[in-house]
Amino acid sequence: MTLNYYLETDSLYIGLSGVPSSESKEISEGIVLDYGLDGRLVGIDIDNASAKVELNKLILNKLSGIVETEAA
Repeated sequence: MTLNYYLETDSLYIGLSGVPSSESKEISEGIVLDYGLDGRLVGIDIDNASAKVELNKLILNKLSGIVETEAA
């Protein structure tokens, strides 16, 4: 899973897998769900993210696996 914030557009993309999207559905104003060919959810796009989510804090709780960080 990856979280990518784009300051220029104030959008947050949450990539849930490495699979490219083949279909997108806006479920609420500025919130788009991306689906792969098999119908599985592969990403979430949030426009005007700073008004919709708390961007200054991220808590990872009880995740198994590797956590990587990359400075902006």
